[in-house]
Amino acid sequence: MMLRNRRNEGLFGLALVAPFVAIYGLVFVYPTIKLFMTSFTDAPLIGDGNFVGFDNYARLPSDRRFGTAVWNTAYFVLITVVPGTLLAFAIALGVNRLAGRLQAAVLALFFLPYILPVSVVYLLWDWTLNFQFGIAMYLFDMLGIARIPVFKSTAWFMPAVGMITIWWTAGFSILLFLAGLRTIPTEIYEAAALDNAGRWSTFRRITWPLMWPITALVLTIQLISQLKIFDQVYLFSVGGRPNDNMVLVYYVFQRAFQSDQGGRAAAVAVVLFVIVIVVSVLNFQLTRLSGGRDR
Repeated sequence: MMLRNRRNEGLFGLALVAPFVAIYGLVFVYPTIKLFMTSFTDAPLIGDGNFVGFDNYARLPSDRRFGTAVWNTAYFVLITVVPGTLLAFAIALGVNRLAGRLQAAVLALFFLPYILPVSVVYLLWDWTLNFQFGIAMYLFDMLGIARIPVFKSTAWFMPAVGMITIWWTAGFSILLFLAGLRTIPTEIYEAAALDNAGRWSTFRRITWPLMWPITALVLTIQLISQLKIFDQVYLFSVGGRPNDNMVLVYYVFQRAFQSDQGGRAAAVAVVLFVIVIVVSVLNFQLTRLSGGRDR
């Protein structure tokens, strides 16, 4: 009887899991396998191609646009991941000191940009930073500062898009940090106050170590998101210099949809896939280990 019950429970569990496994295999596993297979062919975007081995990968080191895409992606990650995480943490600390409706209102204010679609974000910031009619440019005129073609300048493009991305995505990180701060028992802070611990000492010895797992999680989420940056770069590059602003996903888009080179696009996508997996795992493990040593 016990064996029969266990077998029935096992079959029931498999029945519950089967739809998810089927959808996961159809939506993720099969396309991933197909991507790897296509990267070894000269296939167009739609249709089959001839097997070319590692030729698509061998071309990448000598491809100037691929080198530009790798550099711009790394640069974008550098100026957004850590600064965005620290800014979100600082805002969460401030919001956590508020209470009641004021806290809810301030949190909603910071979270609102996160729910906006990228098209709305693009329009808002184009109205603000557009060289001809942007609000910021009129302020520059009033202050006697020369106008800056932010989205048409190679030097200014990535920092501007990085700032916009931090503003757009900070809300979710703030929410995660705020949830982590609320899990810290108030008794710990009360004990620190009895020991006459200052604010900086309390933050360094209590808040920061206890918040390190959340920080590692936010850093990993931000790292994965910014390595796959595309929407903002594509939209703000319209009418500008897209080849100078190239990032890896944009390069895949160009190869696949503009040049009809599905095999070469698949090779770049595989490289990006490997980079995301390796960098994310290393980042998460290193942050966890360093956090453990600090405690």
